[in-house]
Amino acid sequence: MDQFHHVAAAFLELEKGYQEAIEEITKRMGAGMAKFICQEVETVDDYDEYCHYVAGLVGLGLSKLFLAGGSEVLTPDWEAISNSMGLFLQKTNIIRDYLEDINEIPKSRMFWPREIWGKYADKLEDLKYEENSTKSVQCLNELVTNALMHIEDCLKYMAALRDPSIFRFCAIPQIMAIGTLALCYNNVQVFRGVVKLRRGLTAKVIDRTKTMADVYGAFYDFSCMLKTKVDRNDPNASKTLNRLEAVQKLCIDTGVLNNRKSYVDDKGQPNNVFIIMVVILLAIVFAYLRAN
Repeated sequence: MDQFHHVAAAFLELEKGYQEAIEEITKRMGAGMAKFICQEVETVDDYDEYCHYVAGLVGLGLSKLFLAGGSEVLTPDWEAISNSMGLFLQKTNIIRDYLEDINEIPKSRMFWPREIWGKYADKLEDLKYEENSTKSVQCLNELVTNALMHIEDCLKYMAALRDPSIFRFCAIPQIMAIGTLALCYNNVQVFRGVVKLRRGLTAKVIDRTKTMADVYGAFYDFSCMLKTKVDRNDPNASKTLNRLEAVQKLCIDTGVLNNRKSYVDDKGQPNNVFIIMVVILLAIVFAYLRAN
């Protein structure tokens, strides 16, 4: 707080439209976050409300800044889909950060809604123990499925953006989020350590995300990756598959998925590796035959 005067000075240099947007959203965020200091996240509605205060309002605030700057003219439902953008990112973080949050000292941070985790454990911290792995993963999968409901709104929001720099600013984190969910889904390592995208894949996302076609391609690829991990015996398998298929259909219907590089695995690379391995193996066999 001893550096806050720098923040205040920068704020006062902004144009009035920017100041009003920041002031309104900051007040609403502060009031909402204060509410959850003494209130647990019990229901899915609580979960959505908490995520709204800490991230959905960020989406709304950014949209207001884009509008105030004249850079964007958003759709009539921009408030709802701005909120979805924030919720998708925040839910991804909450899912990924389970172990860090539950091990927080001096007191655990519990953001997973009891309405969901209560189906699988008596206490939220029980999910981190190895003997509960099956139930833990099922709970994880239900939370990932819940997050997937925001994707269509996110894609709609990004498709409406016009400024290239604003588009990339919004699109890259969204692609990172769907990629992270694809890694976390059905992955017990969420309860054992850190699960995150490889640096090379992160760099690939940053480098390749330039147009909405790139976004549709990325969401399609990661949806396919997640779909291959769905266990038909999972309690929420049908719901998960339905949501993934809806996302895939939306991406396919745009007609922009052809002639692109995959985010998950570039075409041709596995064949090149295979050829190299065969050549090395043949060289070893040839050398052995000559020696004998």
